[in-house]
Amino acid sequence: MTQGPRLLLVAVGVAALGLVPTLAPPFYANLLIPFFAYAIALLGFNLLFGYGGLLSFGHAMYLGLGAYAAAIVAGVLGIRHFELVLLAAAVGAVTVALPIGFLCVRYTGIFFGMLTLAFGMLAHSFLFKFYHLTGGDSGMRVPRMRILGLEFDALNKIELLAGPFYYYCLALMLLAGLALWRIVHSPFGLHLRSLRDNPQKAEYLGVRVRQLRLLAYVISAVYGAIGGAILGFRIGLADPELVHWTHSGHLVFMTVLGGFSNFFGPVVGALSLTLLQDQLQSITQYWRFMLGAMLAAIVIFFPRGLAGIAADAGKLLVRRKRPQVAA
Repeated sequence: MTQGPRLLLVAVGVAALGLVPTLAPPFYANLLIPFFAYAIALLGFNLLFGYGGLLSFGHAMYLGLGAYAAAIVAGVLGIRHFELVLLAAAVGAVTVALPIGFLCVRYTGIFFGMLTLAFGMLAHSFLFKFYHLTGGDSGMRVPRMRILGLEFDALNKIELLAGPFYYYCLALMLLAGLALWRIVHSPFGLHLRSLRDNPQKAEYLGVRVRQLRLLAYVISAVYGAIGGAILGFRIGLADPELVHWTHSGHLVFMTVLGGFSNFFGPVVGALSLTLLQDQLQSITQYWRFMLGAMLAAIVIFFPRGLAGIAADAGKLLVRRKRPQVAA
């Protein structure tokens, strides 16, 4: 798909999302808040997975870190400015990701995945067992915060989420997407793809393999923490289950569903799974079985995901139009 149609699709998608609070009931705007959080987190996750070739099974740790950072900064320290919470979450993610990434990026394939899974399980155990520090299975409360210095006292929580916070998250997702677009199309992004395709040859040509992988890991952790802070704000709670390994599998599910070979694939996967899960839960108690069957079918028959299907359909339409124009 060429640059023009791609930008047009992005503009249409953003416009459609912008109209949701106006045209749809508050329930749907509130439902899409987790989509924004997961979209941001998955953009960073796919930098590591889709562009770097490193699959992490413990990345939910950073979503939990972002939520707990919100609980500590806003709830314990009393600094109820969401921008400062995001900054604290990002700094916390860098602090945690640097030593963990330093150890993990020495390995690739299943060894990298198992190491990240182990650290994720350690984080979950810490949050679950150290009750006096983290609240244990009860978690930590995330209080209501100011957005851009404004309190919005006249709005209740649902109105705040379906109005100002919704547009705030939409803008944050766009900024995160633009930043990552620049990153993947920079020399760093090109080097990262070369490491994914042929690390030995890239290292022979002078590419610093471990340093670049570590940087990708840290960036993905920051994106995950920002997404986690949004989830914490929306739920009002930082919960240990955010860090559980099954939540990391949830992230992988969304990325594969949307298509990790496409820049917009994780965003498509996050939106699709958010809406699909809501509908399936209202229809049947066996919704997990249906989601698993769908993922298996996509992996087998459409390995490039939903975004890949859309891209192939666009190419097919263009090919059909060209003979008509020539005629």
